[in-house]
Amino acid sequence: MVSGTTLSAVVAVLGGFGLAAVLVVPYIAWSYHRRGELGLGHAVLGLAFLIYSFALVTYTLLPLPEIDTAYCVRHAAVTRPVLAPLRFVSDMGKYDTAGIRALLRNPALRQVLFNVALFVPLGMFLRHLFRCGLPLTLLTGLLISLTVESTQLTGVWFLFQCPYRLFDTGDLLSNSLGAAVGFLLAPVLNLVPGQRVRVPVGVPRPVTRRRRLLGIALDLLAVWVAGNGLLFGAKLANWALHGEVPREGVWNPLLTSVLAYWLPAVLLLLVIPLLGNGGTIGQRIVLLRPADRLGQVPRWPRAALRFLTGSGGYYVLVGAVPDAAVSLVCASFGFLVHTTGGRGLSGVVAGLTVIDSRVDRYGTRVAPDRKYRFEHLPAEEHR
Repeated sequence: MVSGTTLSAVVAVLGGFGLAAVLVVPYIAWSYHRRGELGLGHAVLGLAFLIYSFALVTYTLLPLPEIDTAYCVRHAAVTRPVLAPLRFVSDMGKYDTAGIRALLRNPALRQVLFNVALFVPLGMFLRHLFRCGLPLTLLTGLLISLTVESTQLTGVWFLFQCPYRLFDTGDLLSNSLGAAVGFLLAPVLNLVPGQRVRVPVGVPRPVTRRRRLLGIALDLLAVWVAGNGLLFGAKLANWALHGEVPREGVWNPLLTSVLAYWLPAVLLLLVIPLLGNGGTIGQRIVLLRPADRLGQVPRWPRAALRFLTGSGGYYVLVGAVPDAAVSLVCASFGFLVHTTGGRGLSGVVAGLTVIDSRVDRYGTRVAPDRKYRFEHLPAEEHR
């Protein structure tokens, strides 16, 4: 049988990863546009903060007992809040306190230490990630602790007949102390690599294979979401018209390919780039765009050729000839890994490369060897 502590930890981890999956695209977009790059260390700390936030909730609420009238009668004492913040001192005296070992085994002291430790990460995250000062950190810790205690006092805001955990002002004190300790320990988080931004946000960064793959992954996700949204909308429309989804209609192979693959791919991977700077949604998020040999936005023939021999061609084939789509993916990945500058199959065929979109603010020029290496103009040449 899973213990309450283990259950709370498992739910916190699953909840943190689940929320991270929802927020990953907004976070990547925020990170590139606010920090100029992703920063793996910063992302890891962001995930840790989400898991910790869920842990505060799960350790407050779980495990849930079977609450009925009999339970409320047996635990009537829980309904009376403890208003003496130092009552834990007298509670410690009820147990053996002779010696350090006995003291560390004292349930009352261990509860206090747990409450302090529970809010230490909060103080660290508030200072490191949100740049909070000590007064704001203490106030935030106190307010969150008060929310937790009020949730326990009201039986999860009157969802249950009676409280099943005690409102203790001593917890407010120990939680606030934990937030203060976390504030002092926050510099430890500076040791996590991959956080520092070494150049100003607006300055172009090198175009790495990892960054290009991230843009591709975001494009695939966008097409998947849009395609499934179109299918779901078509299903609702057929249900509204016919009362049920017919066997022939929305789910026939041709229409499924149109809605799930071809239409979203054309809109997201061809139309949107043609209407903008040439970059897809995924490329724009990671601040990339395609460019010709002069660093200019490619004209529509090259853009269409790039679409057909890249991700767009994959979606055209996957809705018609799935085996050919797999072959195209393998060829594209091979070009991406082995060509100079990480140019994919579509870039080689269309005569394009991918550059940092921020070069538009500084001006670009092609290197003398014309091998798709773009150099930033000196500051005096920007004028």
